[in-house]
Amino acid sequence: MQIKQGRYSAYLRPLVYLIDLAVILLFAFQFKLEMTDYINYTVFITAGWLVMSIKTDFYEVYRFTKVTKIISLNFLQAAIFALFVFSFFGFFEELSRPKEKIFLYITKVFFTILAIKLLIFYLLKSYRKDLGGNYRRTIILGANHRTQNLERFFKSNPEYGYQSKKLVDFSQKNFDLDEVFKWILENEIDEIYCSVAELDNEQINQVIDFADNNLKPLKFLPDNKDIYTRQLKMEYYGYLPILSLRNIPIDDALNKLIKRTFDILMSVFVIVFILSWLTPILAILIRMESKGPVFFRQKRNGLDYKEFYCYKFRSMRENPQAHLHQVKRGDKRITKIGKFIRKTSLDEMPQFYNVLLGDMSVVGPRPHMVSHTHMYAERIDKFMVRHFIKPGITGLAQTSGFRGEIETENDIINRVRYDIFYLENWSLLLDLKIIFQTVQNAVKGEDKAY
Repeated sequence: MQIKQGRYSAYLRPLVYLIDLAVILLFAFQFKLEMTDYINYTVFITAGWLVMSIKTDFYEVYRFTKVTKIISLNFLQAAIFALFVFSFFGFFEELSRPKEKIFLYITKVFFTILAIKLLIFYLLKSYRKDLGGNYRRTIILGANHRTQNLERFFKSNPEYGYQSKKLVDFSQKNFDLDEVFKWILENEIDEIYCSVAELDNEQINQVIDFADNNLKPLKFLPDNKDIYTRQLKMEYYGYLPILSLRNIPIDDALNKLIKRTFDILMSVFVIVFILSWLTPILAILIRMESKGPVFFRQKRNGLDYKEFYCYKFRSMRENPQAHLHQVKRGDKRITKIGKFIRKTSLDEMPQFYNVLLGDMSVVGPRPHMVSHTHMYAERIDKFMVRHFIKPGITGLAQTSGFRGEIETENDIINRVRYDIFYLENWSLLLDLKIIFQTVQNAVKGEDKAY
């Protein structure tokens, strides 16, 4: 089990979004709009820009993207943007401006955006090539013409920022896959590239399990094996097709921004309008029944397996087993008020502070006690996959009947299955659906809420 150290260029794409919008809105001053009209234009164009960017994949630019694609995306975006600008001035007829002035505005905006985009693209390439920064350490599993071409590509194109540390030949005698896994961990390899033509199905599954359980991105050089039955993402490095094992929607910068914005708005709303008056009431009731703090603080594992303190309203009498043993049905440690707040899930409300701090999300895989996380990571296949995203106050597994005490191994296996489905199929609508079901279940009451 290996803790992933970090992600790459996490803030670059949101920064480019902000720069492009700043260019659009700064050039709009040439229309000399009144403040109210300028605000309307800002809201209209910003919303339209975000929507069309998603549809055109305008910001789907990676270290291996070709310049021709960047330019073509820019012109496609310019054409759609022009429609939005003309529709704005067409809808607000009183703000009408000469079409020559609008065309000049669109031209200036997009040549500026294109220049900035190309400048960033080439600066990053230069940074990787000349300074050796922003690189990723890789290992290539399998020796054939495809993997050798990939190794040559990495070595002859340092501007892409890949350092090929090793190419493993499976045809060698006394080959041991476990030794390869050990070497990957010892040398802190960032990405694994695997030729499925060189492995049998059992070995492929071993590699997949290792990558999942150690948070290592795994990419395949395709052939005709049954790896195609999985949900894969195709990318091209030069002319070489590369398959990514798992596509996580939340990893997209815009989706990450949408989810984080939603989390902040939701947590601020709950803290200001609910916890502001609920906390004093529950604090009095909790302290009246038993001595001890109002809040219970416990270490949990979050994004990339990093530990953080998770907050809850204290529902049990203080006891040394609180950090070791999960609550069971009829647990004597639970107080009377604790039984009520656990039944209604009110004990989880302080976790909105965790959301605001960025340790958690409103929706995501539920975090476990650190001791339980270590245990399940060793026993349950793909348990570590849950840590590719932030943990949540509620989640798909919880609304699907797998909340509370782990009574059998089947409970945790199904919880992991639902959590993996969530991270591979995330959408804001799915989050809203889970939140609605969580509130509905809290009102109705759940059998395993004890």
